[in-house]
Order: sequence, then structure tokens, then C-alpha cells
Amino acid sequence: MSVVATGVRLSSTDGVSLTALRRYFAVIIPANLIWEFAHMPLYTIWNEGTWGEIVFAAVHCTGGDILIAMSALMLALMLSGRGWPLVASTRRSVTVLTVVFGLGYTLFSEWLNIVIRAAWAYSDLMPIIPILDAGLSPVLQWIVIPLVAFWWVWRPFNNDRDV
Repeated sequence: MSVVATGVRLSSTDGVSLTALRRYFAVIIPANLIWEFAHMPLYTIWNEGTWGEIVFAAVHCTGGDILIAMSALMLALMLSGRGWPLVASTRRSVTVLTVVFGLGYTLFSEWLNIVIRAAWAYSDLMPIIPILDAGLSPVLQWIVIPLVAFWWVWRPFNNDRDV
């Protein structure tokens, strides 16, 4: 017995989108793991935790980063992803929305876990953004890494087709 979904039309671009997703996560996953280890000295766990706790925190946070990156991208694609990644205007809107959603969640999470839950704390080395009262490193993480990932995604599709 075969199952056919009504209203679902597969197109030749479905493979393109899957390739783009693979390229996105090929950057997102290792870059976030590296970033988590690199900015660990900006948190108190660096001086107060054991090596095991530090490694666990970095790997655990990377798992969260992957979920944030996936959720932000999926939400952006649902809102404005028609023709992604082939259509240049769609690439731009998906990129902006993904960064905004990822950054928004990160700012909320930093506030929740530092101010409300006190689950972690910044060390004196963490530069703080005054207006946001958030650490510079996690904010940059959710700007730099997605932009690098999208640059990598666009490379094979960068024919600036606007439909």
C-alpha cells in the first residue's frame, strides 16, 4: 500500500534545499562547538568548575545551540522561505529572520539563566553590552556563526536569481 499526501508537490528544488540544509549544519555544528570552548573563560565555570564540568557544559550548550539554530532557521523558512536558497531576496530574508530569531532567543536565555535562575554567571572577563545587559560573546556568536553558515550555504547557489 502506498500513501500519497494530497496537496504536496515535490519539485526539482527539493534536493537543492536539502543540500543547503546540510551545508548550513556542516558549519553550525562545529563552529558552535568551537565557540563554546573558546568563550568558556568568559564564564565563572572556567575558574570554578572541574574539567569534566567544563567539557559537559560546552557540549551541552552546543546541543542547545544546534536546537536554536534549527528552530530559528525553520521558523524563518516557514515565514519567508519560498524559493530558498535559489532566490536572492529569499536568501536575504531567511538570513535576517534566522539571525533575529536566534539572537532573540539567546538574549532571553542569557537573561533567564543569569538573572532569574542563576544557572551560570559571567566572569569579569566577559564584555557586557550596556543597553542589553548581555555578554558580548553570546551575542556575537548568534550573529557571526549564522552569517558564516549562510555564506557557505549560498556559495553553490549564488546566481542571484530573483523570481
